[in-house]
Amino acid sequence: MKILAIETSCDDTGIAILDAKKLQNSTNFKILANKVHTQLIHTNYGGVFPMMAKREHGQNIIPTLSAALKEAKLYKKEQFKISKNLQDKIKEALSRENDLGTVCVDFLLQTKKPDIDAIAVTVGPGLEPALWVGISMARALSLAWDIPIIPVNHMEGHVLSVLVDKKKTFTYNKKTLEFPVLSLLVSGGHTEIVLMKEFGKYKVVGQTRDDAAGEAFDKVARMLELPYPGGPEISKLAEAERRTGDSEGNIKLPRPMIYTKDFDFSFSGLKTAVLYYLRDNGPLTEKMKNAIALEFENAVVDVISTKTIKAVEKYGAKTLIVGGGVSANTQLQKVLRAKIKKIAINTAIHFPTRALSTDNALMIAIAGYFQYQNKKFSKTNKNLKAIGNLSL
Repeated sequence: MKILAIETSCDDTGIAILDAKKLQNSTNFKILANKVHTQLIHTNYGGVFPMMAKREHGQNIIPTLSAALKEAKLYKKEQFKISKNLQDKIKEALSRENDLGTVCVDFLLQTKKPDIDAIAVTVGPGLEPALWVGISMARALSLAWDIPIIPVNHMEGHVLSVLVDKKKTFTYNKKTLEFPVLSLLVSGGHTEIVLMKEFGKYKVVGQTRDDAAGEAFDKVARMLELPYPGGPEISKLAEAERRTGDSEGNIKLPRPMIYTKDFDFSFSGLKTAVLYYLRDNGPLTEKMKNAIALEFENAVVDVISTKTIKAVEKYGAKTLIVGGGVSANTQLQKVLRAKIKKIAINTAIHFPTRALSTDNALMIAIAGYFQYQNKKFSKTNKNLKAIGNLSL
């Protein structure tokens, strides 16, 4: 089957097309297309504005869809008959998205129905105005092409993103992930540890009580007058400072909740500690900026890695998955690998490719496929809605 996936949970408009072939003991996947349009406009404001993100998704989603269909060789400009009644229903499905309904109908009337079997779409968690654009678009395409919609949890997508390597094809079988699986999901909106004892059944065993790790990176970067998104900028400074070794130990920041018995996190106090340090030791110099970046990254990595390894040991995890934007942090990867090796247990650790660590529709397509196999899809799609705080 071929699945078209739509991802609009934040500021990336993603469209992917995945071909899945189920065999007796495995499933073979082929990536036909994976397009992402990043909204660079938010860099001017130091953060993502939900209504601005919604507007940008509305402008970008048809061009991104067209590009994905062309990459997958499923696009053919040809007249496609849609009754007036159906056109009205498509426009109604997109009625909350300004003039997207008219644009979508015009596109569909000039595009031959592609060989797509189902549409997977992110329904949460995320920014609800942004999520609605993808959901409304999925409804419109479902009506036009008469195919079912598969609602997908964005965080499940991050879990399954590790199945993909750098090739266009990959295979999943029972040996790919050995259970129990523990997933550390770290991004701008989430920091949580999730236990999976069998495929598709999740239990959140730890989560942040305030700021997510990625959010703390962005806020501290703003204090250090670094551009958005802040995580990669802090990591660049930290890595450069780590190589020189000059400022190790000069600044000491707290490691919140690192020794608590639970697996929860808190990064708000760490962020505030940086604020107070800057207040008491200003003005900000380049040397201070570099030293703070290094100590802040070390503090976040210390807390996350310590909690995660404790969870691995408690639950006897055979596989550790690290997903989300912060999973691309090289220091986090280095420390987690070293700690897994040190505790000398046979736990495989998986990180997504850098391209798939951030939001993308390919991971939504993969999750959608497995949800489809579990009969989690709808042909009516009337009850489909955006859930900003959706949990696994």
